[in-house]
Amino acid sequence: MAPSTLLRLNNLRTGYGAHSVLEGIDLEVRTGEIVALLGSNGSGKTTTINAISGVIPLWDGSVEYNDQRVDGLHPSAIVKLRLVQCAEGRQLFPQLTVLENLKLGSYARGLSSRDMRTEIDRIYELFPVLLERKSQLAGTLSGGQQQMLAIGRALMAAPLLLIMDEPSLGLAPLLVGQLFALIDRINRMGTTILLVEQNAVASLKIAHRAYVLESGKIALSGAAKDLLNDPRVRDVYLGL
Repeated sequence: MAPSTLLRLNNLRTGYGAHSVLEGIDLEVRTGEIVALLGSNGSGKTTTINAISGVIPLWDGSVEYNDQRVDGLHPSAIVKLRLVQCAEGRQLFPQLTVLENLKLGSYARGLSSRDMRTEIDRIYELFPVLLERKSQLAGTLSGGQQQMLAIGRALMAAPLLLIMDEPSLGLAPLLVGQLFALIDRINRMGTTILLVEQNAVASLKIAHRAYVLESGKIALSGAAKDLLNDPRVRDVYLGL
């Protein structure tokens, strides 16, 4: 049986002030997939996911998630529906500890103390370094550790769909490889992922399908393995 569509964008148009950024985006993410959203700086990637998450209003079109319209909902209401964004730049609380940051990730779930401990232990199993540093201030962690904490905090919300915005940004090459292996693992554990990245090669290697944004429009879409071998993608976006 074919996977169900978890997220669908229909003719999505929006921007900032009088400046139009998205010119009618159609996109879908099916349950169980990793879908990569690729494009150069300024192509509209972050605007797309901010529109999905309710951070900016739509001018036209709709966002359908898990069989309901979510455009117009407050971001906190969207998180409660288990559509969660792991934002670019990590957006941690630097003066709080690793453990405190993790706890904040579950604010929308109203967990009991016992369930909270169970969920945190699950994150520590996935990221052992966070257990070692649970009492350390988030702002004193290395870049790679901060990214692990940001992902762990997002997973504390038990997302059905996890949107990841530029997770490899600023990481050393060795850590980038480890990060993409981790994203693949999270997906195999049952979390559907919309991956927004400038690292097109690494993204296409783990994604099932991909979309390429160009000047606020979908320029290309298809199976990730096909786009990885598409001459247009290789020349323009991959530099191969």
